[in-house]
Amino acid sequence: MIVGFDAGPSGADALALGRRLRAVLGCRLVVAVVRPAAAAISPARVDAEWVADRHRVATQMLDGARRLLNGVDPDLPVDYRVVASSSAAHGLHDLADEVGAAAIVVGSRTEAPHARLFAGSTAERLLAGSSCPVAVAPSGLRGWPSGGVTRIGVAYIDTAEARAALEFAAGVAARVRAHLHLYTVVADQAEVWPAGVGRDAERAFLNTARDEYQRALDSAVAGLPEGVHATTHLRTGHAVDVLSDLGPDEIDILCCGSRGYGPVRRVMLGGVSSRLVRRARTPLIVVPRA
Repeated sequence: MIVGFDAGPSGADALALGRRLRAVLGCRLVVAVVRPAAAAISPARVDAEWVADRHRVATQMLDGARRLLNGVDPDLPVDYRVVASSSAAHGLHDLADEVGAAAIVVGSRTEAPHARLFAGSTAERLLAGSSCPVAVAPSGLRGWPSGGVTRIGVAYIDTAEARAALEFAAGVAARVRAHLHLYTVVADQAEVWPAGVGRDAERAFLNTARDEYQRALDSAVAGLPEGVHATTHLRTGHAVDVLSDLGPDEIDILCCGSRGYGPVRRVMLGGVSSRLVRRARTPLIVVPRA
């Protein structure tokens, strides 16, 4: 599992989430700092000095990560890497492909409101095309009480992308004996039907939609592996508002799928998932298409 680290509070948040997810997935932790690669514009000595300085700064940042992890999980195997690339997202992508990462973990921007996730440019670029799940830590996660993952939320509708997220979450739940919570959000009356149609027709449409969504939820639960238990939640409102408001009192992490087009096995953000990365109160994992 790769943790993209920087020297700010978001780096500490990413490390906190990386430790938590590493215990869940049972994989080695790779803490990476991406530094700028040498630009092929001039062989002048100043370029070499600048590259050496950037490498020195990146190494100092890794030392900061070592200090944060010192004394925490002493048996935790950790690799520390400095990666040269044209961008942080590109460097983390390449490293993930090189090591066959189970996930990439990044933090939120430092100006994010406390306990609210607000993805910065690195997270957004990662989410535009990662070949493995991308986890984003909400701001302030470093100060949360440490603990395991026992409640896994899944944003679910009956699509291939949501089924991929559910399959990932079910695999994690089976490994750590966590309980799944499947959430489907039905739009309220004003959003789904023109007001001029009439209340009765509008209400009938909503009832039909709720029945269909509930059947899809029940079918998804029925198809889970033996020993994986789940609870379904059918809620009303705006999908982003409802899902982003799920807090640590309800779930430990929230999994969602990527949008329904783009390269196979790549994370491509859709309307709901792209806004969730900016607003979710709990750690969010975006799963690539199956």
